[in-house]
Amino acid sequence: MLVLGRKKGESLLIGDDIEIVILEVNAETVKIGIQAPKQVNVLRKELYNVVADTNKHALEVHVSVEELQNQFKSIKKL
Repeated sequence: MLVLGRKKGESLLIGDDIEIVILEVNAETVKIGIQAPKQVNVLRKELYNVVADTNKHALEVHVSVEELQNQFKSIKKL
């Protein structure tokens, strides 16, 4: 892991087309700006983890089309 010190207004580059700019520094938070091409996904890690967990759980669900049809029929009867 590369660790850098940056002040408000300073930036760093990742490759040729991603720039991270320090916008504001407070006691407990740092506000950053990210300039990246539209095809580059930029996600907060906690959001990425939620999406990854959701996808993992979706793969674990094993329901056949027949089971879904039966459940739908029973709901329609109500």
